[in-house]
Amino acid sequence: MANKTFSYTIETEVPTDYFKNLFEFIYQEFAKSEKPRFADISRKVVDGYPSLNFTVLDPAGKPNLDVEVRGDKPIEITIVRIDETVPEEVIEEIKQEIVVTVEIFEEKIRKSTLYFAWREGEEIVPEQLHLKEKSSINRLFLETQILLFVIFIALGMVLFLVFISIGKGWLAPITLLAIQLVFVFYSNKFIARVGDWHITESNPIIHLLEYHLPLEEQDAFRKKFSREKLLKMKKEVYDQTISKKGKIDCGIASKIFKEYGLECEPEHLVTKEVNVYQLVKRTADNFGFPVPEIVVSNTMIPNAAAAGPSPSRGVVLITTGLLVQLDDDEILSVLGHEFGHLKGRDPLLLYGLTGAEFLFRFYVLFQLFPVIFLSPLFFVYFWLVMTLIFFIAKFFEARADLVSSIVVGQPQILAMALEKIGFRRLLYERAPQYRFQEWISLEPHPPIYFRVARLEKLEVPVKIKHPLIQSAKDVINGFRASF
Repeated sequence: MANKTFSYTIETEVPTDYFKNLFEFIYQEFAKSEKPRFADISRKVVDGYPSLNFTVLDPAGKPNLDVEVRGDKPIEITIVRIDETVPEEVIEEIKQEIVVTVEIFEEKIRKSTLYFAWREGEEIVPEQLHLKEKSSINRLFLETQILLFVIFIALGMVLFLVFISIGKGWLAPITLLAIQLVFVFYSNKFIARVGDWHITESNPIIHLLEYHLPLEEQDAFRKKFSREKLLKMKKEVYDQTISKKGKIDCGIASKIFKEYGLECEPEHLVTKEVNVYQLVKRTADNFGFPVPEIVVSNTMIPNAAAAGPSPSRGVVLITTGLLVQLDDDEILSVLGHEFGHLKGRDPLLLYGLTGAEFLFRFYVLFQLFPVIFLSPLFFVYFWLVMTLIFFIAKFFEARADLVSSIVVGQPQILAMALEKIGFRRLLYERAPQYRFQEWISLEPHPPIYFRVARLEKLEVPVKIKHPLIQSAKDVINGFRASF
């Protein structure tokens, strides 16, 4: 309890000239709305930057914490513990609530922002703003690969019925396991097909351009500018800047926008270059792995995935949404999580788990209790099995967090990245009554609140001898604490 002052930073994509709006949003939607909890709320300008100060009260109305949020880039949060008995969990909760509020505002900004992404020398690819615009196979990989395990279980049921009908039921397990083995061996190829761009050492950079429309102009803009018109404008910006100069020129981009009837304020244009190859290579070097195949999917959903039977046959997929919303250190920590899956050969283990379930169902359960498969009890069994498989999958996801923390060495930065890309779930999980159902849901990741709190407590350098065993213990304890 010795530490009295806690400092945090939030990297944000909100333009500096929107900070006044951001701090008004934080004041109205967070500080003011929680007034019984807060006291001495004040707003001021410090060195040209907006600042918000308030005091956090305990249930009895006694001052606990003094909080200052300062609108620099990055946003700075300073929390001073007035009462030394206040646990760090309460301080972390206040910080997290501020992060979630900033992310909600960012989401509003994103809805009125034009995003352009390019790779030099490549075909112009339109952004996908929502997963529903992607094909079914893209959704399958971008949301969670574990959905494939559901498919394998369902396929096992079909194979079982087909082979039983021809009197060769013994072939069903062999056939299913053979199909799974082929899929595992070539899973890196399937994932690679989801990407829009294949990143190489010779062409490693993704160019990003953001234009922030005034919030009130969003609807009018959508009506005026069709997808085809935006794509044409995007191609012209590419041809006049990246194609000729190797980078985006904001002055030329602004002129092109105006030619298309879009009044463009230069201060609302933001450019970013991300050397994706170097980020992946740095992570691979930390792990002692060869650089895997790298693909980028041009969708604004922030996500990353890794697949392959081994590190030498691995593939890493990153979305442009992740590149936009996270800074380099946060991306490195997320990549460390994905490399943790490759290091642990988690795809092999999880596919093996579904294979073991099918063998148990065929050789044990069906032989002893064939009536189960002809009654509603089978649906109960199927739900229990899926819940168990997803719960075990949480061990591997928790281990990947630990492995990233050990190898990349930035657990707190990974925690911040999770808060940013998972803030909607975090907001939902703030209500204790929802935490239990998050633990037993058909979702391979542990709840965000658990992952963030666990990472925040780790001391650097992280030294854990058996990450999987430790992760299994932590997940079980986290689940029990949700009762």
